[in-house]
Amino acid sequence: MAAPRPSLFTRGLSGLSQSSDPNSPSVSSPAESRDDAKRNFLKTMRPLPTQHYWHVYFDRQAKDQKKPDDGSYQAELEQLGTQIESVQDFWRYNNNTPVEQIKMRESIYLFKSGFRPVWEDRRNINGGSWTFRMPKSIGPDFWTRVQLLAIGEKLESVLDDGDQLCGVGLSVRFNSHLISIWHRESSKQKSVDGLLQAVLEEIPAELRPKPENYFYKKHSDHAGFKAPPELQAVLDSQKKREAMAAAAAAAAAKQEVDGKTKTEDGGEAAGDVKA
Repeated sequence: MAAPRPSLFTRGLSGLSQSSDPNSPSVSSPAESRDDAKRNFLKTMRPLPTQHYWHVYFDRQAKDQKKPDDGSYQAELEQLGTQIESVQDFWRYNNNTPVEQIKMRESIYLFKSGFRPVWEDRRNINGGSWTFRMPKSIGPDFWTRVQLLAIGEKLESVLDDGDQLCGVGLSVRFNSHLISIWHRESSKQKSVDGLLQAVLEEIPAELRPKPENYFYKKHSDHAGFKAPPELQAVLDSQKKREAMAAAAAAAAAKQEVDGKTKTEDGGEAAGDVKA
């Protein structure tokens, strides 16, 4: 059951500007006008909604634990708190979840409703993620800004047609924070490039990671990835489409090179005849 939302304290404000004399003229004093303005402000102020609903997840991996299979990992994955539906909800969660309290090998995720931070999930199986390795001294600030890029729809706006942002995550390691951005379709290069560009452009220079400290990886390329049998056909189909697209691109590139070569050879032959 969702926790009740906090409400603004307006008790007693409704009668602040009312005169005790029913026969007095309806002329407000400066103090009464200020009270009216305050009351009207409180009445009209509403939480700023996010475009999507979001959920927070947490998991913990033992030091000697290998990558669990999908079933056991999902059992360890815990959904925290209530649904995030507004900017106020986000700051309430973020301010009460300091990164410094997340321990070694623990992870926290902010994911769009309908998505879970599981590689083999039906909506993630063709996806991938950018991962940024950040020093712990600036990791919390970087994490907050990446979350804001997510709920503010900046990351979603750079994706190719047919792609979706899934969510973002933070994992604690010995001397760094691994901060990841997940999207649904790893085959869409425009999305892959756009996500990185958005982060590098929106993050302040003092927080911007060096090229050697970030990388992109498809979920299916992880050593521990294991697609459920019912989804293996989906993955095979995606790989087949990618192979066909790569072959078509290679053929087009070869054709372009061959065309240039013929043009150059024709020009040389014409020059020889003229000479």
